[in-house]
Amino acid sequence: MYVSAAVVWELSIKMNLGKVAASALLSDLQAVLFARGFRRLAISTEHALRAGRLPMYHKDPFDRMLVAQAQAHKLAVVTADRVFDRYAVERIW
Repeated sequence: MYVSAAVVWELSIKMNLGKVAASALLSDLQAVLFARGFRRLAISTEHALRAGRLPMYHKDPFDRMLVAQAQAHKLAVVTADRVFDRYAVERIW
């Protein structure tokens, strides 16, 4: 299982904007994820190019990055957002 750097990036922005109140969550997030067997998925230039070329079904840049990474590595995305179904990725919810 992988966790994208885009997930942590988006969470930290939401915390900074006051949309996510659990500041302790972010400081412990890496330790918790890796203790549970998740591996890091860094954002590469290939991912950035792929995300930029995706059809504009979804305008959220973080979600577009998740789609690009899932496509590049043949991974599933865990989300309730049905717009992911429009892309060629497996969605788990």
